Amino acid sequence: MDYTQERVATLHDYGGADPAAPTGRAAVVVPMTDREYAGLAPERVFSELERVDPAEVVVPLRAPAERVPEFRDWLADFDVPLTVLWCDGPRVEALLDDAGLAGERGKGRDVWLALGVAARHDYVVVHDADTTTYEARDVRKLLFPLADGFEFSKAYYARVENDRLYGRLFRLFYEPLVDALADSHDHEVLDFLGAFRYALAGECAMTAELARGLRVQRRWGLEVGTLGEAFRLAGTDGAAQVDLGRYEHDHRAVSGPTGLSEMSEGVGAALFRAVEDAGVDVDYDALAERYLDAADRFVRAYGADAAFNDLDYDGEQERDQTRTYADAIAEPGADTRLPAWTDTSLDADEVAAAAAADVEEAAARAGGSSDSATDGEP
Repeated sequence: MDYTQERVATLHDYGGADPAAPTGRAAVVVPMTDREYAGLAPERVFSELERVDPAEVVVPLRAPAERVPEFRDWLADFDVPLTVLWCDGPRVEALLDDAGLAGERGKGRDVWLALGVAARHDYVVVHDADTTTYEARDVRKLLFPLADGFEFSKAYYARVENDRLYGRLFRLFYEPLVDALADSHDHEVLDFLGAFRYALAGECAMTAELARGLRVQRRWGLEVGTLGEAFRLAGTDGAAQVDLGRYEHDHRAVSGPTGLSEMSEGVGAALFRAVEDAGVDVDYDALAERYLDAADRFVRAYGADAAFNDLDYDGEQERDQTRTYADAIAEPGADTRLPAWTDTSLDADEVAAAAAADVEEAAARAGGSSDSATDGEP
């Protein structure tokens, strides 16, 4: 436990912190895919959300049509003000196409759609549904800084499970990469990005105004891209981070589809986009070597930390991962981010209504009941 401050305001939990927060003025966005249907972690998350009493729970759902009715009916059993935003429905796709926003699908696009709908309320909280340690007070913690005048807040927590350190993409890629960049560039954006104790946390909260102003990555890199946008829109003085203690998430393999190696490419691209947006001129040719030097220092430090706590730790395996992640260090390429909602012709209420109609149609085709469907209104 510590009480030190970072470059952004850092709110610590000294034991059971549960601050008063404006949950009744907030929407909670919980992106999901069909593979999470009736899982133990989502069951816990939505059971806890029943105790939060938010203004709305928006679930941007990525799933094939045949899975949508049962997914909607399962979520409707929870006592929350629910809006299921099926992101793959034909009416939603048509609206995106008409607005010139058709393109690659992914978690970022799903969250972006939900942000527009959720921003009908004063505040927006975003978190995943894969956390087995989730508590209702996590939402209140994330919202507290907003009620205190901040525009953006992000969670931080320890990723320690089964006697080992997790959070590998943050520890072994993001953290040493930002360190290497900061070592050769004196810029506030790097101080900002380096101040967040778990920058890849998916749990964050923001004002509705900031939510409508975000440009969002379509797939991987959502969390880092959001930090870059928070710097642009809120600045260092408008951001805070809050202590959620220890969190337990699903884990990913390093290689393979949706593995950490593929994710590192999206994270790297989002990071480089953010620093270039802020005016940093990155020397990509020299950066890979500087990153590996920094990563070696971090591996040594985490190895000492693990030994101090009698945790399992394979330093050579971690170094192998850093060499894999080094391949992700490259210019970010074409900017395919979705624009700010304020810069589009889309209407959030029309999107919500289209998604609700798509859900109803999927239910009708499946022969399911539509009694529990939402109508796209909070």
